[in-house]
Amino acid sequence: MERLETGIHAGRLSPAEYEANFSDLHPRLDHHEALVAADRCYFCYDAPCMTACPTSIDIPLFIRQISTGNPLGSAKTIFDQNILGGMCARVCPTEELCEQACVRNTAEERPVEIGRLQRYATDAAMQAGKQFYIRAEASGKNVAIVGAGPAGLAAAHRLAVKGHSVTIYDAREKSGGLNEYGIATYKTVDDFAQQEVDYVLSIGGIEVRHGALLGRDFSLADLQAQYDAVFLGIGLAGVNALRIEGESLAGVDDAVDFIAALRQADDKSDIAIGRRVVVLGGGMTAIDAAVQAKLLGAEEVTICYRRGKEHMNASEYEQDLASSKGVIIRHWLAPKSILAQDGKVAAIEVEYTKLVEGRLVGTGETGVIAADQIFKAIGQTFDASGLGSLRMESGRIAVDVEGRTSLDGVWAGGDCVFGGEDLTVSAVAHGRDAAESIHRTLSAAAAPAVAVA
Repeated sequence: MERLETGIHAGRLSPAEYEANFSDLHPRLDHHEALVAADRCYFCYDAPCMTACPTSIDIPLFIRQISTGNPLGSAKTIFDQNILGGMCARVCPTEELCEQACVRNTAEERPVEIGRLQRYATDAAMQAGKQFYIRAEASGKNVAIVGAGPAGLAAAHRLAVKGHSVTIYDAREKSGGLNEYGIATYKTVDDFAQQEVDYVLSIGGIEVRHGALLGRDFSLADLQAQYDAVFLGIGLAGVNALRIEGESLAGVDDAVDFIAALRQADDKSDIAIGRRVVVLGGGMTAIDAAVQAKLLGAEEVTICYRRGKEHMNASEYEQDLASSKGVIIRHWLAPKSILAQDGKVAAIEVEYTKLVEGRLVGTGETGVIAADQIFKAIGQTFDASGLGSLRMESGRIAVDVEGRTSLDGVWAGGDCVFGGEDLTVSAVAHGRDAAESIHRTLSAAAAPAVAVA
């Protein structure tokens, strides 16, 4: 077999191969397919799939609406709970949430295709330009939101519907946060993230200021002085360091930066990739980086994870997807050092690990994996710059069940809060619920005092 060019290079594949490799992972159902898929739903009372959905979408109702030829009504049911339902239909780990809870699994071991049905309905509404919501009369209240990601967008939309004026501050050039910069390209084709942003903002009453970074351009105290309420929907910042020899070598990169660069590339052939790639980590970022390295033409892609298969944060479905694309997943391996040749990555030394009384320890046995490119995907950090005296817990913002922080008039949600998950759907739920809490607080403050006789 002819071997590919060594080192890190762009343009490893033909244009046709790039197009095929980065086509839609799960194309939208057509009308007939949607009706057949909807017909499998039992329309359960007290449906377990609803309980499993972080945004509590009425799943039996929206599927029944599809089955009766009402996709726009179905979309309204979805958007009432999750205004970013289109993206969630594409990227949610449904195999661990609603579809895992589906009662069809008991008899047939195959759930109703809830995610694909949700995409069918939401796509129909967005393509028709159907706007289901009208802004309430202006409240005279203004709210600042930091972060134009899923949590911030969900909060902004709900607040705008209530009649409040919203200003979103985001450090990036585009809105969307994780949806725009952090998700595999083949999961969200055709610039869908920006289409969804435009759909959300079309309600009106929302201004977005890009290139504005908390801690550099403004502080939380600045926002508190200017606005009636503040919502913090800040994402995570850099990738955790390996803290091993050779980490600064050319060819050692952050997986999140690689994924973001690929998402923003007009031409996939411009993205350079190694012939032998090693990805360190066990979550969705590791899977997305590894799969896309393979799709870009890497000959050998290996994921190294320090624990076992059952400990990986990436779902079993995603692990199987990576394997189907030719990615090798190796468990019980921890990075020990990165080896160089001519100042560039040549290999990575790893140590075998095991659990001893619940603690992960090295066995002392080592091995070497040849590599010319290494991606780090071992978790991200939260930057608390500009937050002042806000109470933190385990390095994240502490909030109550409504998203209220330790400071009056300040709420938070998404990845930045303690207990937050790296899921679009969870961030949407945080933003939506915090917006309702903000609205109740602002409405109570504006209500006239009732005289007591």
